[in-house]
Amino acid sequence: MTECITSLEYPGGIVAIDSGMVRPQMAACYLLETDSALAVVETGNNRSVDRILTVIAQRGRRVEEVSHVIVTHVHLDHAGGAGRLMQRLPNATLVVHPRGARHMLDPSRLEASARAVYGDEEYEAQHGALVPVPEERLLVMEDGGSLQVGGRTLEFKDTPGHARHHFCVWDEFSRGWFSGDTFGISYRELDTSSGPFIFPTTTPIQFDPPALLESMERLMERAPRNMYLTHFGRVQDLPRLAADMRAGVAKFVEWGERFATSERRRERIEAAMMSWLVERARAHGVTYSDASLHEIFGGDVVLNTQGIEFWLDNGR
Repeated sequence: MTECITSLEYPGGIVAIDSGMVRPQMAACYLLETDSALAVVETGNNRSVDRILTVIAQRGRRVEEVSHVIVTHVHLDHAGGAGRLMQRLPNATLVVHPRGARHMLDPSRLEASARAVYGDEEYEAQHGALVPVPEERLLVMEDGGSLQVGGRTLEFKDTPGHARHHFCVWDEFSRGWFSGDTFGISYRELDTSSGPFIFPTTTPIQFDPPALLESMERLMERAPRNMYLTHFGRVQDLPRLAADMRAGVAKFVEWGERFATSERRRERIEAAMMSWLVERARAHGVTYSDASLHEIFGGDVVLNTQGIEFWLDNGR
C-alpha cells in the first residue's frame, strides 16, 4: 500500500512536504523548484528521506537535479535525515550554519545527546542512527552569504535566539523567508477565518529572548510577503503575526521571571503557558475541545518551558 504524503504547493515553485514526524503536518521539508535545479530546505528525520524522494519523483523531477540541501539548524526535526538524504542525492551539497557544521560531519554527539533526552527506545522510534556527511559535500554558509539554485538566488542571515546555530534563507523570487524556528510555530489545523495562529518556539538549550526578538526584526526588515515555517507551511499576514510573536516572547520572559524561584517552577510555567495558548486559540476562533488543544500544544509547552528554564539558569 502506497503511503499518502501530504504536500502543499505554493506559487513560485515551492512545495511543503509533510515530513511524517510525530503527527500529520507537524514538521515540513521544502522542495524549491527551478527549471534547471532543485533544492531541499529542511530534511526532517531519517524516515522523512523516502517521503522527500517520492515527492520529487511525483513532480516529474530527478534526484540528480538537486543541487543543494539546506538545513536552517541542526535540531533533529530539521536536519536529522541530512546524512541519509545526501546519500541519495549524488550531486547535492549540504548547506549549514558555521556552528552546526561539525555536527553534520560527525553527528555522534548530537545523537548521544538526543538519546540521553528521549531514551534509546523513543529515539529509535523517531530517528534512528544519524549518518555523517563527507566534508567535501558540505558548504558552511556565513551571515550574508548567498548561493544559486538554477537561476534563483538564495541569501542567508544569521538568526540566533532559538539556537545559536540557526540561519534563515531569503528567496527574493517569492519574497519569502524559510524561517526554520525563528518565526515560531503555526499549525494549519488552527487556521480560522481570522487567519493563522502563531506562537514562539524554544528548545531545551540556547533560548535567548533578546536575540530571538532581534532576529525576527532582521526578517521583517525585508518586508517579506511569505514565511515558510518548518512547523508548518506558508503564512502571510506577517505584520500581525510578528506582533503576536513579540507578545509571545514577552510572555515567556514574564513567566520565567515570575516563577524563577518557585519550588514548582516547571509545573507553574507549563500551566501558565497552556492556559495562555488555549485562551488565545479560543479568541482566535478555534473550536477544538480543550482535550484536543492540550494534545496539539502539549509537546511544545514542554519544550518551551525547558527553554525558559535554560534561559533562567544560564542566559539572563
